[in-house]
Amino acid sequence: MTLKNKVAVVTGGSGGIGKVVAEVLVKNGATVIIIGKKQKKLKGVVNSFEEKGFKIDCEKCDISNVSEVSRVVIKIIALLKRIDILVNCAGVQSPIGPFVDNTFLAWEKNIKVNLLGTVLMSKKVIPYMIKRKSGYIINFAGGGATSSRPNFSAYAAAKTAIVRFTEVLADEVRRYNINVNAVSPGAVNTKMTEEVLKVGMKAGLKELTDVKRRIKEGGTSPELVANLIVFLSSAKSKGLSGRLISAVWDKWQEWDAKAIREIMKSDKYTLRRIK
Repeated sequence: MTLKNKVAVVTGGSGGIGKVVAEVLVKNGATVIIIGKKQKKLKGVVNSFEEKGFKIDCEKCDISNVSEVSRVVIKIIALLKRIDILVNCAGVQSPIGPFVDNTFLAWEKNIKVNLLGTVLMSKKVIPYMIKRKSGYIINFAGGGATSSRPNFSAYAAAKTAIVRFTEVLADEVRRYNINVNAVSPGAVNTKMTEEVLKVGMKAGLKELTDVKRRIKEGGTSPELVANLIVFLSSAKSKGLSGRLISAVWDKWQEWDAKAIREIMKSDKYTLRRIK
């Protein structure tokens, strides 16, 4: 198995894309711990996996809370001695609507979960990866990270910041054989899709139209981004770090060692100003 004997932590693993990511990691041999805020949902995922013959563990944790994240990471290390893979999948979309109408508290909550939650989990896990001189961190970017996304200002700003954070962190920890990358999952139908439908025109005509079409035609398969994460968590992606990879549009399935060396010599799959 690709990830045999690896320990993976997946935030936001109790729903949406995170649940699928956790399952695919388990199928590839990893020992997986999912993290979420709601104990009932976490236990539901654990039970559903057991019914399929897969073992998975869970930890209740608010990733925007420093003491809770510290407690959970220390507990996992104490039990399993290592964290090889960190997948920062947890995220929120609100507030939706024109920036002028957003409350500051809603904006702040978005940044705390999407950006600072990713930063905090990475902050607490990295020292253990440095000690082992090995590790993989995969962060989730999303809509608005590479182009404007009106009416989703907080989400777009947070996801763009995650991409730059990924690039900087990758440069800082490369000497420790730690790869840090970001993924763009594509238009997967999740609870975020339902949120757009609920707010209607506050999301904007284009966004609402796209969501309705996606629901009718079917969105991107979450298994696609899960398989990308397996690739980025394995020796197959050795040397690839500090990049934003699209599960849908980039030909990552075709990348070998030579292709990765060429990518790393260029500015491909990074945030750069076009002159």
